[in-house]
Amino acid sequence: MNPPLQFGKYAVTEILGKGAMGIVYKAFDPNIRRAVAIKTIRKELMDDDRGSALVARFRHEAQAAGRLSHPGIVGVYEYGEDDDIAYIAMEYVQGNPLREYFNRGTRFEERDAVAVMAQLLEALAYAHEQGVWHRDVKPANIIIMLNGKLKIADFGIARIDSSSLTQTGAVMGTPGYMAPEQYAGQAVDWRADLFSAGVVFYQLLTGARPFSGRAETVAFKICYENPPAPSQLDATRGWERFDPVIATALAKKPADRYQTAAEFRAAILEAYAAPVSPAVSEETIITEPTQPIGVGDASSPPRTHPSLTPVSATGTPPTGWDAAALKQVEERLARIVGPVARVLVKRAAQQTTDLHTLYGKLAEGLPTAQEREAFLASRPATATVPPPPPRGTIAPTRHGTSHTMRPPPAAPLTPEAVEHAAKALAPFLGPIARVVAKQISGRTRDRAEFHQLLAAELATEDERQRFLRAVGG
Repeated sequence: MNPPLQFGKYAVTEILGKGAMGIVYKAFDPNIRRAVAIKTIRKELMDDDRGSALVARFRHEAQAAGRLSHPGIVGVYEYGEDDDIAYIAMEYVQGNPLREYFNRGTRFEERDAVAVMAQLLEALAYAHEQGVWHRDVKPANIIIMLNGKLKIADFGIARIDSSSLTQTGAVMGTPGYMAPEQYAGQAVDWRADLFSAGVVFYQLLTGARPFSGRAETVAFKICYENPPAPSQLDATRGWERFDPVIATALAKKPADRYQTAAEFRAAILEAYAAPVSPAVSEETIITEPTQPIGVGDASSPPRTHPSLTPVSATGTPPTGWDAAALKQVEERLARIVGPVARVLVKRAAQQTTDLHTLYGKLAEGLPTAQEREAFLASRPATATVPPPPPRGTIAPTRHGTSHTMRPPPAAPLTPEAVEHAAKALAPFLGPIARVVAKQISGRTRDRAEFHQLLAAELATEDERQRFLRAVGG
């Protein structure tokens, strides 16, 4: 029996998401008995010079965030390495990134926009005082917890004042939120964070980004054009008081911006001229976390393996639905999209009371044909159209006849084949691949079917095809 997946003393319990460098896991610290998030980087990415720089940056992230201890910053506990993986153990935070609010079209009331910025700038002021600036402040890295408090995540490209890891000339950050000097490859300091925070404030007030368009257009606008004042986009909400604040925050030259996060914060509070809430209001908070969060960003949607994570209850079902029936749909969809299945099922169920139609609506939202087919194939018999011909049967021809052929002999699933498939799966899922392979091997004794079931666990069609080629499928 394989031992439980461990990173040092941390026992993995869930997959939270898949980032550009590796997998993010939820784990348990047995010494302090608390949940942690484990951010990993695969060592096969470390072979060339670029990979070495990536590892140095990853280690640097732990050093940068590890020296910060503030309630508004995701804490980092430990950096470690084993034979295949380098990892960071960090604070496990449950909530939603500000990006999720924007994606849902949330319009923030003035009190909530100010509450977010007051917390954000207070945390940035602390980091800057410690000689650390973030360099990638954006909605994906700003987490609003369920209590309305805020945390900044992912100091992955942070600069420490004594570091030489990020040199002048290196363009690092996120398009649309980077300061002009970042686009120009010039020297960058803490005032780049204040520009990025200004972009976030603009978006909180107006619901729109100040700089939009294709990547090249955004770069030109940030460097050479001023966006419309917030009051020009929405003349009914009294944003005139914040127009000069935004103008200063988004100044092209660092010397023309606010010189500290505390100064920026004070300007917002002066313009607001009312008591500031210490948290986002209950009316605004998204009470259903669409992803458990340990880091602020991921390059693909979070995927929680169904065998490792219980699917949350659907809650009060929409009119005309049985809660148990929706729970079953949610469980099947969660195998593909993770915990966000709960929200998707509830929304779709408000549009229909027919189970077959519900499956169809949910399938339309899946990104690949293989995922759509796999989800539709999971429908209960009462919800499906007539099943496809059994294995070995050819559907009726255009002449109305059908033919049956002998199915090819199934290759047996041996322990060696399971081990081989686990190794082929590891570059995509990380070390938890061995656990996934073992669990899925209990569903079938046919090797080809086993490979297809494993492929269905991967996020993209390209990954599935690469895996199938690696196992000879």
